[in-house]
Amino acid sequence: MGRFAETVFVNKDLSTLDHYMDEAYIQHNPLVEQGLAGFKSFFGAWFSTIADFNYTLKKIIADEDHVWLYGTYTGTHTGNFLGIPATGKEYQFDAVDIFRIEDGKLAEHWDVLDVYSLFKQLGTI
Repeated sequence: MGRFAETVFVNKDLSTLDHYMDEAYIQHNPLVEQGLAGFKSFFGAWFSTIADFNYTLKKIIADEDHVWLYGTYTGTHTGNFLGIPATGKEYQFDAVDIFRIEDGKLAEHWDVLDVYSLFKQLGTI
């Protein structure tokens, strides 16, 4: 799981997602489309819109078939993202991501994001 977080969120490399993620990946975040393709599309847009996108993994907890990641997302809002025109403002927010593992691959995802903090930093609320 740490390798997935480093490859995708630190190195911004989406080319090997099929090694980590099931094609029918179930996404419980309404902003991200279902499946591996939905994940790739969402994060590809985020990485290209926020050139200094950064993720810092702070904690990993795992049991038989679930993994919890706690980390911080940072960047500068330099392009249209989530329907919000570029503000040029820096942001930082924490998130907890919960993944269900099936047959050695990520099969399902839930998240808890501090979107209030994100939107406040961007000046949208």
